[in-house]
Amino acid sequence: MSGSASYGEVTGPAGGGESPPPAGAPPQVIVVLTDQQRWDTTGVHGNPAGVTPEFDRLAREGTLFEQAITPNPVCAPARSALQTGRFPTATGVFRNGLPLPQDMPTLAGEFAAAGYTTGYIGKWHLAGEDGPDGPVPPARRGGYARWLASDRLEFTSDAYRTVVYDEDGEPVRLPGYRSDALIDAAIRFVADHHDRPYLLFLSLLEPHHQNPTDDYPAPTGFRERYESAWLPPDLAALGPGAPQGGAHRHLAGYLGQIKRVDEGVGRLRDALRSLGTEENTVLAWTADHGSHFRTRNSEYKRSAHEASVRVPLALTGPGFSGGGLVREPVGTVDLMPTLLAAAGLAVPDGVQGRSLLPLTGGGRDPGRSGSAFVQISEDRVGRAVRTSRWKYAVEAPGADAWNDPDADRYTETELYDLAADPYELDNLVGRDSHRAVADGLRDTLLGWLERIEDTEPVIERAPSRPAGQRRAESFPAEAPWDGVRFGHRPGG
Repeated sequence: MSGSASYGEVTGPAGGGESPPPAGAPPQVIVVLTDQQRWDTTGVHGNPAGVTPEFDRLAREGTLFEQAITPNPVCAPARSALQTGRFPTATGVFRNGLPLPQDMPTLAGEFAAAGYTTGYIGKWHLAGEDGPDGPVPPARRGGYARWLASDRLEFTSDAYRTVVYDEDGEPVRLPGYRSDALIDAAIRFVADHHDRPYLLFLSLLEPHHQNPTDDYPAPTGFRERYESAWLPPDLAALGPGAPQGGAHRHLAGYLGQIKRVDEGVGRLRDALRSLGTEENTVLAWTADHGSHFRTRNSEYKRSAHEASVRVPLALTGPGFSGGGLVREPVGTVDLMPTLLAAAGLAVPDGVQGRSLLPLTGGGRDPGRSGSAFVQISEDRVGRAVRTSRWKYAVEAPGADAWNDPDADRYTETELYDLAADPYELDNLVGRDSHRAVADGLRDTLLGWLERIEDTEPVIERAPSRPAGQRRAESFPAEAPWDGVRFGHRPGG
């Protein structure tokens, strides 16, 4: 086993300080991806535990996308969308265990074609089920040239034993707590490449659970620090009956993992500052999906609920510094074209996401629908649409969730009023009082399905339920279903 990363010795300035990049220099680009991090773990989203001061600073200095939605709450599908800007059914990676197509334009491929050095560190999870958990053959690395990663890092590492594989497929043991070890490798990468344009994708495992033990191994002392620090309403209401204790057992370790990641990203940003490259570096921080801690189904994700599909997303650097708060729902499928646009590069044909740059600084993008689209796989074949106020989800009855990427018939399963019920504890599906709202959202979802999947499935109404004293009004089909601007309200 190799004793150090393959990036070589750390090289620094001889005189103790770097000159800033020349005016007009291409921006350097870093993506920090966490695994299974809920949106509401961050301070800027109101979390009181104080585990994300660095993310909060990045969001305040840059641009915070307040309502960011993953295209699929499963690891490999979400990651395929991040690398290609296409929804999972378009990449063919609609579930775990499927490889990223080798002939599809990727984030790394486009940056490499523009002369960028490309590097990947951490968890990949796109090699396919016929590959080993650890080494990834060069042809399956999505176009990344520099490589220090495992396909499924949760099976080749533990909290204090991080094993990844270099460009030659040789195992490398990295010292330290796992997220620290990977961030140390990222710091070595930026030091070695600070004088040229690069794309670095840093994919951390935390705060994902350790699969063999079903535990959240935080650094020593960090779990204890966050005992009883925070329990969101959905987990408080649904968690006590969850298998193996759910969030009540795991949340302190989960928060401790996030705190250590946040500290590590602070060290990475300090490295950029010391190298004189911070102002010319686009840095994005997001997650592949969230976690509902076994409160909605038998495991941690794979549902349409906010805890599964809503993730943190903030960017800083050229195009994003001072960009403010974007409240409109967006998808993380938009990140790939966003980073290309930020670097002045063309977006390849077939990309389904849209650049987020027009939304910064209070801008608008007339081409957006005002909603985000979600595909759900493995646990079920489902689809959902998320607007500023509403969540509407459907499921294909009897579908083979492992083998069927889509369906020709769905049934309504969920409708939530996120303004009145942000943690989705009151499912309004089938309520007569909300029939008009559901019909409008059904049309919105069908529009997404036609555009993204080129299908026109049947969506059957949920069985009718009495309204009681509720009432919600209908709106024109073309309305973007924005509750603030278009006045949705429950009746008295």
